[in-house]
Amino acid sequence: MGLYNDQILPRIMHRVLGSAEFAEIRSRVAAGLDGEVLEVGFGSGLNVPYYPPGVTRVLAIEPAGVSRKLAAATVTGSPVPVSYCGLDGQHLPAESGSVDHVLSTWTLCTIPDAAQALREIVRVLRPGGVFHFAEHGRSPEPGVARWQDRLTPLQRRLAGGCHLNRPIADLIDASGLRVTTLRNYYVRGPRPNGYMYEGTARRG
Repeated sequence: MGLYNDQILPRIMHRVLGSAEFAEIRSRVAAGLDGEVLEVGFGSGLNVPYYPPGVTRVLAIEPAGVSRKLAAATVTGSPVPVSYCGLDGQHLPAESGSVDHVLSTWTLCTIPDAAQALREIVRVLRPGGVFHFAEHGRSPEPGVARWQDRLTPLQRRLAGGCHLNRPIADLIDASGLRVTTLRNYYVRGPRPNGYMYEGTARRG
């Protein structure tokens, strides 16, 4: 699976997550960002066009070399300086209390230990800092959730470790962040893949 995960999957995700529907979500989630932002799962740079003018610097966490190549032109043309600073969302190379906002879009599903990643997000946020997120996860509908549980082992193999059934809001609550806004809905496509958690959570 090395060639597939390293070379093919990042290109697939760039196309799938570059749709107009996802662009609208990115625009909403990026609203309110300012100052220094750390983006976990920078991917191919699809969030860059939606950074507000108040953002002064972005620290990018991205393990996939192909995704970095796909993002190169966007990063070069960005009015906001983007610096790659790490590969692993479970171990963020930033000082405690050093960033104003953390941004994550469709990333917590693939990090092996999402709870550890959220602990790191809490650590690097300054007091009062905000986590902005758009993630897919466990549906409240029992029938859909059962399918998510059945399909997750296959999804993990085909989509770089992606879990369909993570209870995103519960994980954020357990991290100590306080959820301040939350929208739940389905995006177009198969329901097991498309139950969304979109919102913000604040560090106390």
